[in-house]
Amino acid sequence: MCGIVGAVAERNVQGILLEGLKRLEYRGYDSAGMAILSEDTRLNRQRAVGKVSSLEACLQEAPLNGNVGIAHTRWATHGRPTEGNAHPHQSGDSLAVVHNGIIENFETLKTELEGQGYVFTSETDTEVIAHLLAREFTRSQDLLTAVQRALSGLGGAYALGVMHKGEPGVVIGARKGSPLVVGVGIGEAFLASDPLALLQVTDRFIYLQEGDVVRLSPGGRIEIFDASGEAVKRPVQVFEHGDGLTTKGEYRHFMLKEIHEQPQVIAATLEGRLGERGVLVESFGTNAESLFSRAKQIHIVACGTSYHAGMVARYWLERYAGIPTQVEVASEYRYRSVVVPEDTLFVTLSQSGETADTLAALRFAQERDYLGSLAICNVPGSSLVRESDLTLMTQAGPEIGVASTKAFTTQLTALMLLTLALARVHGGDAQRQVEIAAALRELPAIANQVLALDNEIEVLSAAFAEKNHALFLGRGAHFPIALEGALKLKEISYIHAEAYPAGELKHGPLALVDSEMPVISVAPNDELLDKLKSNLQEVRARGGELFVFADEDVAIEQTEGLRILRLPHIDEALAPILYTLPLQLLSYHVAVLKGTDVDQPRNLAKSVTVE
Repeated sequence: MCGIVGAVAERNVQGILLEGLKRLEYRGYDSAGMAILSEDTRLNRQRAVGKVSSLEACLQEAPLNGNVGIAHTRWATHGRPTEGNAHPHQSGDSLAVVHNGIIENFETLKTELEGQGYVFTSETDTEVIAHLLAREFTRSQDLLTAVQRALSGLGGAYALGVMHKGEPGVVIGARKGSPLVVGVGIGEAFLASDPLALLQVTDRFIYLQEGDVVRLSPGGRIEIFDASGEAVKRPVQVFEHGDGLTTKGEYRHFMLKEIHEQPQVIAATLEGRLGERGVLVESFGTNAESLFSRAKQIHIVACGTSYHAGMVARYWLERYAGIPTQVEVASEYRYRSVVVPEDTLFVTLSQSGETADTLAALRFAQERDYLGSLAICNVPGSSLVRESDLTLMTQAGPEIGVASTKAFTTQLTALMLLTLALARVHGGDAQRQVEIAAALRELPAIANQVLALDNEIEVLSAAFAEKNHALFLGRGAHFPIALEGALKLKEISYIHAEAYPAGELKHGPLALVDSEMPVISVAPNDELLDKLKSNLQEVRARGGELFVFADEDVAIEQTEGLRILRLPHIDEALAPILYTLPLQLLSYHVAVLKGTDVDQPRNLAKSVTVE
């Protein structure tokens, strides 16, 4: 996996494919490649290890020309990042394929195909697909039929782009468990794993559904067939986010830009969803009130940063809505015997809506006796949104930096809206709901005040540049924020960082504290403040260097070994959202000082569409 682009056009497609790869590079970048059918039906391919710029350099020396082509940026799952393992993969000089996902039965298929005389030259599972397709094309002499027959033998997940010189004007796409969209042009048609790849040529897209196969042919003809092989129509949707959101503008990195966009996108997430006295329950869907009123339990399932958002929501939902809540890591949830209490609402969180484990968990849950499902997501046409009973879009816009920032805070904002909606339906404290709703309206402005501390946080970051480890502490709903802070630091600066509930220090982590272990803590002005102060004293007594992000009203004085950054006061219910921002900025500035690739950290991809 990671990024697919394909085109059937009335012009040379090399530039279209290359630009599409650049726009997807944040999703994966250990190698890239492109294959184009020339006018005399020769299949020409270029591949390169490294970023898309390496492929671009190869194409400058030896351009590819033709009106039909496929391209790919790779994030390795099978085989090392080498030119031989890069996509597209070919079978002979006739067929080329690009693939996202993992073929779980590739070893069995490889043995079978080798027995039939096919020679493998890579370490990937994808090459199995190329030879399997070539075999089926030899039998049927029709590329669509060959793809449909080959898919029946594939186990696992895939999004595919395929072309064959026997049908020189055709690109076939297919999806199962991995996203794929069709771009609708004027006399042209395109294929991509994400609409962002194609915004330079179209803003009209068809989101393929699970099991769909699509044939793109000259003149912009698009034919879609469902999993049973029947011709179907899928709606054309206009992409809602402007193309300008995918550029860095005045910022050095996408991550910094996206951190500073958070007041704006939090306001967008709230827009139209708050009435005079609280949340508008109907913003979750026409039947939301009926479903919410019956909910006695909540299961939240997510991965990575989204899982941390769910952990915060558990504190909110149990405190303000009075509803027992369980939070699960999606990759674990689907592999255990889940007990579903009566009238349990199933909630998923995902930035992309295509996270493989989260999507599989939803499908797993749909086979069990849940009350219904709600997806909180950032991509309107995604699989998670389409397959859930209720949805709430986070309005974060495209997030290019691999380390999630604005997607996380808009998820938290949406989860507070969910908390208030359930509290309202279940007869929670009406006055407290009004207070939190009022604080939500003020949140974007207060977030701007925190972001104005950027320079101070940059100065603070110098203390971390030569460190190899860090410890983050938080209490209550701020323990998940500490987890998120540690995740950000390790993701982009490669400093080993861990997070603990502050009260757990004496149960083990305190053994690690010394002058070389910086300890970062968040100190909002809440009922756990005095206990947190005691925990911080434990750190100072062991010679640890403390960095505390504290409410402006908190009575903690800066002394030797204790550095404090004051944050504006906010309602304690929303403090987890606000205290996320300085931790993001700290991680960013530390990574810049260490010279790492902030937007594209090693070994990581933006949207994890494989298990």
